[in-house]
Amino acid sequence: MAISGKYGKVNIPKVGAEEPVFILRAQDRLAEAMIEIYRIIVASHDSPLAKELAKEVEKFRTWKGTKKMPD
Repeated sequence: MAISGKYGKVNIPKVGAEEPVFILRAQDRLAEAMIEIYRIIVASHDSPLAKELAKEVEKFRTWKGTKKMPD
């Protein structure tokens, strides 16, 4: 279990019971851009995670659900 300030305790494998997490949802209009910014920062440090983040950005971009400003 991890702890989200908005969603409370969430079960995420490999995350400690009291470790804080921040969740971005595909319905959030700003989430795709925020993940892209993080991807750029990760890439600037030559991390292989950048390639995986690019895939996540694409998933958020092509998600067909309703998007709204975060609440």
